[in-house]
Amino acid sequence: MSKHTASRESRESEVSLAELRGDCARMAPHWTAPVKTATTPVKPSLIHGVTVPPASARLIDAMSEYGD
Repeated sequence: MSKHTASRESRESEVSLAELRGDCARMAPHWTAPVKTATTPVKPSLIHGVTVPPASARLIDAMSEYGD
C-alpha cells in the first residue's frame, strides 16, 4: 500500500483537473454540433414491413383501460 498524503493527492487532482479543462478548451473548436433539421411526418400508408408481436399489441391495446 502506498503512502500518499492528502495534500499531495489533492494537488495531483487539481493538476489533473486543470489539464483536463485545458484539453477540453483546445478540443472544443473541433467538435461542432450538426445543424438540426425539421423532420416531417410520414404517412402511415408509406410505412411497410413493420411487425408487432401479438403480446406487444395486446399490451398497447390494454393501455387505454388505464386512461389516456
